Amino acid sequence: MATKIQSRKQDSPAPIPVIEGVCPMPDIAQLIGGKWKLILLQILIFQGTRRFGELRKQIDGITQTMLTNQLRALEKDGLVRRKVYPQVPPKVEYSATQRAMDLREMFQAMHAWWVRSES
Repeated sequence: MATKIQSRKQDSPAPIPVIEGVCPMPDIAQLIGGKWKLILLQILIFQGTRRFGELRKQIDGITQTMLTNQLRALEKDGLVRRKVYPQVPPKVEYSATQRAMDLREMFQAMHAWWVRSES
C-alpha cells in the first residue's frame, strides 16, 4: 500500500507534510511547539486566567511583541480565549479553552517522564 503525503491547511504559512495514518505530531508541534507556547499553556491550564501584564512578569525573557504574537497564535488555534472588558484603561484576560485543558494530562505525563528520567 502506497503512503500518501498530505499537508496541513492550505492557508498555513509553511505546511508540514504528514504521512496519512501516522501520528499527527507535526501538526501538534505546530500548534503548541516552541518554548513560549508551552509555557503559556502550562500557566493558563494549571494556574488559570491571567492578564497580559501578569503573563509577561511570570515568563522570564519574553518580550511584549513575542508574548502578543504567541497569544494571538494560540487564540487563532482555539487554545486560548481572550476576553476584553469595556473599561478605561482596557482590561484583557487570557484563559485556556477546553481544547487546551484537554492537554492537561499531556503536561502531567511530560512532568512524570522528566522526574523519572532525572532519577
